Amino acid sequence: MATTSSANRNNSAVKRIMQEARELANDPSTDYTAAPLEDDIFEWHCTIRGPAGTEFEGGLYHLRILLPAEYPFRPPSLMVLTPNGRFELNTKICISFTNYHEELWQPAWGVRTAILGIQGFFPLRGQAAVGVGSIEYPSAERKRLATLSRKWTCPHCQQSNLELLPDPSSPNTSATSPEIQSDSVLELPTAAVTVTSDAAPSPPFHPEANPGSNVSDDGVLRTDSAPAPIPVPPAMIIAPQTISNFRPPVFLDALIGIILALVFALLFKRIF
Repeated sequence: MATTSSANRNNSAVKRIMQEARELANDPSTDYTAAPLEDDIFEWHCTIRGPAGTEFEGGLYHLRILLPAEYPFRPPSLMVLTPNGRFELNTKICISFTNYHEELWQPAWGVRTAILGIQGFFPLRGQAAVGVGSIEYPSAERKRLATLSRKWTCPHCQQSNLELLPDPSSPNTSATSPEIQSDSVLELPTAAVTVTSDAAPSPPFHPEANPGSNVSDDGVLRTDSAPAPIPVPPAMIIAPQTISNFRPPVFLDALIGIILALVFALLFKRIF
């Protein structure tokens, strides 16, 4: 069993994670930034912008995303590190696309999907995300925390949220977010992993569940076949099918996140 886990960690999962890291670096958003740690690509740090038109507007929130050795065939765990009034701190959040509900996870989704999903859950009421990690603070307190969150500094990243994710009008936007270039190398505990430039932007299902998909047996995305249809509502497949040559407006990312959150909440309620 340990041998299988080790193989997944050093081969298939690593390839998929590096593909997603390169895609996020080459297709950045003003609404979020995310990258794996240099010494452990199975742990990501992410900064997201509070949804516009809510008490979180203007806030910047830092997250830890922990990927399992079997990724992308098992879901990630998410923890919010910045005080926010919506989620408990340093606690794995129970949402339908996290490790609490592995039966709902699909390999078609990825880190970007999880980011948009939790961003959309911010303005929802606590009962829409039943489970561990959901809290309800008064609106005034959430607004106060949103203001303070901009200067909050991650102990690991040693940068404030505003430095990691500057406001769109900031002239330093392109120089503050950690990026992974196509020729960069991340050092793992056992070996160096090179980010290649042949990643595909559109992850479908596991081939065992969908033989016509363009996900290989080891979870890596292929470009030699068209993506197979995914039998879920259209809102669920917007995030994974990112087109690298197109960057939608900021408000569209927020809208997609809210739609994803609503769909995830409905799925969660149907199960229980």
